[in-house]
Amino acid sequence: MGVAKSMTADKNTPFFKKLWKNMVTHPLLYLMILPVLAYFLTYHYYPMYGMIISFFDYVPTKGVLGSDFVGLKHFRAFLEDPYFFRTMRNTLSINLLLLLFGFPFPIIFAVLLNELRSAKFRKITQTVTYMPHFISTVVICGLMLDFCKSKGVITTIFSALSGRDPVNLFSQSAFFQPLYVLMCIWQEFGWDSIIYFAALTGIDQALYEAADIDGAGRWKKIIHITLPGISPTIIILLIMRIGNMMTLGWDKILLLYNPMIYEKADVISTYVYRIGLMNFQYSFSTAVGVFNSVINFILLLSANAVSRKVNDTSLW
Repeated sequence: MGVAKSMTADKNTPFFKKLWKNMVTHPLLYLMILPVLAYFLTYHYYPMYGMIISFFDYVPTKGVLGSDFVGLKHFRAFLEDPYFFRTMRNTLSINLLLLLFGFPFPIIFAVLLNELRSAKFRKITQTVTYMPHFISTVVICGLMLDFCKSKGVITTIFSALSGRDPVNLFSQSAFFQPLYVLMCIWQEFGWDSIIYFAALTGIDQALYEAADIDGAGRWKKIIHITLPGISPTIIILLIMRIGNMMTLGWDKILLLYNPMIYEKADVISTYVYRIGLMNFQYSFSTAVGVFNSVINFILLLSANAVSRKVNDTSLW
């Protein structure tokens, strides 16, 4: 009875009062948060002030308040732009490929590696697969370009399997998106698997022992114990991934693409780079960025709501 009253009283306590009580009780923990908080405030929240230039014909010498207010002019210009559908299509298609092939890969890798009996071999494999994450993006893209030249490793394998004459794969637009997705998986799957390894350690080992007694094999244990055990982690990361469906790093694409493959390689981020930095249309490129962020926000809310309704697992 006393515990129930305590829980009820705790629920009725104002948020800031509980926060202050926690800060007094655990001051060192909150002190550790300060650098992270400062980072996000400085590099993620403070720059959001710059979004207002999307509603102005911004001139750097005049400043924001000195520039002419134009409302939704730049948003309409983007929607009517001849490159709108191309950049949207490419951004969504690459992200869908990454979602379908890149997202499950670290999960499968973590589960398979967890089944290895040799701890030494597991550690060596983990170290090797983590390494590409720490290699510079410029180097990774350079290696990919070399691999896909007419005499490169990937081109040679592809030619042997398909029977086609070897050509530079990055000179043909049809190959860009699959190659980009392949490169992203190669660079990040080992690093992305870390969080799934952490989730695997939280599964109660007694469940595996009980499954052994019942005569379950490895496959049955993976299906009925391992995957359900890490499913909350998978769902949370899937929601976050869906919330970034309109986001795609411009750096890798800029290092890989060329005018011959613009049709399949030009995405929203590279379009913003060209228009904003190379053509100095700051307001227009900011409007494109705001549009992109709003779509991502809607996708995140939708994915979170669906997940909460279907399986009671969500970000909030």
